[in-house]
Amino acid sequence: MRLATGHPKNSVKARPPAAFTMVELVVVMTIMAVVIGVAAPNLKAFMRGRSQEDEARRFLSLTRYGSSRAETEGVPVDLWINVRQGTYGMAACRGYTETKTNNATFTVDKDVEIQVSQPRGILTQSNFWTPFNLPRGGGMATIRFQPDGFISDFSPQYVKFTQGQVPEIWIMEYSNHMRYDIDLNHRKSGRF
Repeated sequence: MRLATGHPKNSVKARPPAAFTMVELVVVMTIMAVVIGVAAPNLKAFMRGRSQEDEARRFLSLTRYGSSRAETEGVPVDLWINVRQGTYGMAACRGYTETKTNNATFTVDKDVEIQVSQPRGILTQSNFWTPFNLPRGGGMATIRFQPDGFISDFSPQYVKFTQGQVPEIWIMEYSNHMRYDIDLNHRKSGRF
């Protein structure tokens, strides 16, 4: 019997199984070690930036939730920010409802710093520092979402997240006083 190549079936020699030599394995492992050594510092900076971005996006989501909740429930909702402790959270204003307020508290990553601007309105004990309805004492900046969809005039204009050498992320209030949004480059455009 002849194969398609024209050689007899018995004349085809069996090939030994393919394998890597020790030298080839050492060369490949050396190349991998060099690539990982070069890429590791860049990956570390990338991961640091991700936690800052994740924190800013979580905060922004909470602003959207607070606005929606205030409009839906017809109750002012406060998003408080404790810069010293690196925490922030949300609570419906007490005295407006007898149901549970579904408080939420978040802690920023240990490498991320949060900064808050002064409010647009006149700073008083009752509108910017709200010890009567917020956890962990008072002295915290507060964004108040009103049931009519607007943000209180006594809320901060921006919240800034910083982390090491990574560019800071600004969450700025729109000029129509109805929502906050991320401004990665802190551009001074007509919106803010």
